[in-house]
Amino acid sequence: MTKAVEPSQPAAPQLTGLAEREPSTGSEGADRDARREALRAAPTVMVSACLLGEACRYDGRSQRSERVLAALEGKAVIPICPEAAAGLGIPRPPVDLAGGTGVDVWAGRARALTRETREDRTAAFQTGAQMALDAAQRFDVPVALLKEKSPSCGSQRVYEAGVLRPGEGITTALLRADGRTVVSDEDL
Repeated sequence: MTKAVEPSQPAAPQLTGLAEREPSTGSEGADRDARREALRAAPTVMVSACLLGEACRYDGRSQRSERVLAALEGKAVIPICPEAAAGLGIPRPPVDLAGGTGVDVWAGRARALTRETREDRTAAFQTGAQMALDAAQRFDVPVALLKEKSPSCGSQRVYEAGVLRPGEGITTALLRADGRTVVSDEDL
């Protein structure tokens, strides 16, 4: 499907300017409406596989969402699970970001660490993100509908050191840097 990036040497795209993004000029409601409209207009959508019913979450479960399935009616769908694609296995230990958000991971200021043992999984998360971006580019996907709170796919909130904080995941940061709209499952 997509060319895998070597986990020990993940791609390090330039995400300059993302950390300094200006707050939107509209309200959060207007931003959410714009994301929803982008989703409605997109003929092809990349979607977190767990939202489609795939049992690929870290705990081996799915998060099948009828709201997501309804929003995808009539669209071509590209399912992704960056973590499983990178070979992290199912189930796998939960991972939190440490030191910042997905943008900070790409800038080398933060890491993706397993929650209990603090084992570094950053390279694998970057590999999975690059695989998602490769698929988005290959299939010309303008919008991704991803699972909120995930260290890969969160678009508004992610866990940092066990605490839910505002921010985006590693895959979301990369997709946005490439100009793609990322919609949270919680936007629906």
